[in-house]
Amino acid sequence: MTILTKKAEQKKKIGKRKKSKLREWTEAILFAVIVAVLIRTFLFEAYTIPTPSMEKTLLVGDFLFVSKLHYGARIPMTPLSFPLAHNTMPLIGGKSYLTWIKLPYMRLPGFQPIRNNDIVVFNWPADMASRPVDKKDNYIKRCMAIAGDTLLVSNGEVFINGKRAPEFQGAMLDYFVTTDGQPINQKVLQRLDIDPGMPMNRPGMYYFFLTQAQVQELSKLPNVKSVVPNLQQRNEVQPLGDQIFPYDPQNFPYNLDNCGPLVIPKAGQTVTLNLNNLALYERIITRYEGHTLDFDRKTGKIIIDGKETNQYTFRMNYYWMMGDNRHNSLDSRYWGFVPEDHIVGKAWFIWMSWNKNGSFLDKIRWNRLFSAIHKKSTV
Repeated sequence: MTILTKKAEQKKKIGKRKKSKLREWTEAILFAVIVAVLIRTFLFEAYTIPTPSMEKTLLVGDFLFVSKLHYGARIPMTPLSFPLAHNTMPLIGGKSYLTWIKLPYMRLPGFQPIRNNDIVVFNWPADMASRPVDKKDNYIKRCMAIAGDTLLVSNGEVFINGKRAPEFQGAMLDYFVTTDGQPINQKVLQRLDIDPGMPMNRPGMYYFFLTQAQVQELSKLPNVKSVVPNLQQRNEVQPLGDQIFPYDPQNFPYNLDNCGPLVIPKAGQTVTLNLNNLALYERIITRYEGHTLDFDRKTGKIIIDGKETNQYTFRMNYYWMMGDNRHNSLDSRYWGFVPEDHIVGKAWFIWMSWNKNGSFLDKIRWNRLFSAIHKKSTV
């Protein structure tokens, strides 16, 4: 037997040696983490509904899968990150990412563009924690207007390009409900799936968040005299500390129920700037698209990147997001347009729904398990 043959047999024997249990477990865990990260980044991601801003369309305790494929997966802009964590380290807290490497915004091709009335997960533009775009907190809302649309909210109703937007089954407003002095039976409220709400100072007066279907059912009760929406009037300015975008009540006297018309910025579109409309675009120019901006109120001069100008061309598409629970939602009415580089994905389907106020088997909302998220409207 030659020396070469002996060496080959030795290598073969070494190759057949069984891996240690520790090595097997390490490799298995590493492989599972890599696969999970790739799925979370490029295919879909789990998301939990934490607030009632989308009630009754999406409920607190709903667990969703958010598709990255529909709009195209966003390439991570902050690639040095703890696996499967968003912006906070699990258990110990603190940042879960490093900013040593930053990548520009890029997105893979998707199945479809963002469409009106899609339910979208995105990074919160108003996140002031100095985080990178892809590490800002996640929000979920309905996309009421896409780039190029003209949006108007009038007396609580939304109009897109002059046409009334569909009214969705889960959409809610707050209402004043007045009875003949008799209380509303709690079992009736439970049957109609109406949250208890808040009693007013006067007997027989209540304050509820209601869908249109609930308004109709509540109005049929013999002791209910009126169900009136609590709407702000046009030109009624929001109180201090609760300001509405673009935070310029002199030129834009907006409130939750009346704002616009607003043209949603579109990539490549050029607008004329002046001191009367600058508040609309200041955040886009500086925070989202990275330019410097100065202006002189005495002369009316506007200076971008050191050059005087009265025009600006948008680099990205923007969107207008609103919660279906219109009077209980922190949305674009408060912080304005959502840039395309903040888009995470499309809400796809509910795989689990947990009711923390339920008892025993009622803890799980069985009728919501593995249900697709559709654009269900009443018109």
